[in-house]
Amino acid sequence: MPFELAVDPATLAILALVAFVAGFVDAIAGGGGLLTIPALLMAGLPPHLVLGTNKLCATFGSATASYTFYRRKLFAPRSWRNALIGTAIGALLGATLVHWLPAAWLNQLLPVVVFACGLYLLFGRTPAAPLNADAPIARGRQWPQGLGLGFYDGVAGPGTGAFWTVSSLLLYPLDLVRASGVARSMNFVSNACA
Repeated sequence: MPFELAVDPATLAILALVAFVAGFVDAIAGGGGLLTIPALLMAGLPPHLVLGTNKLCATFGSATASYTFYRRKLFAPRSWRNALIGTAIGALLGATLVHWLPAAWLNQLLPVVVFACGLYLLFGRTPAAPLNADAPIARGRQWPQGLGLGFYDGVAGPGTGAFWTVSSLLLYPLDLVRASGVARSMNFVSNACA
């Protein structure tokens, strides 16, 4: 049965404004899904369509941000190969799982996830950058980080970029700008795969 939704022009204008602000937030720090997911749910879209729409929008924004970090030599894909592969696998698994979840479960799950992520991002502290930001990157940590955050982004995703930034600062000798480059690039991979 095809889904049909009539959206009035005022709601469409509000959704466009929310998408613009979310894209701006996502490009800088991550967390744009914390704005778009509730807005799309309140517009009356079913949860699977909300997640797909959010992923599609976020894919373009994270691709642009990722390319900018790469072009400025703030992200080196060769150093992050394990994380890139782990993120892709995790996102594919997460998106497959959420595809089979009943819409009623997602309607209950998504507001809780958005609220919990919002609280974390509002009250959580950003770790300090290490003193030696030029040390080599430990690749063994990239698999569990990529699989876990990729899976989360495939299932729901709000705040994934911020979680990548914080976890990268905790796990690797990176400054905040390079950790953001990793976050934007991994977020692009998980968005595109999901």
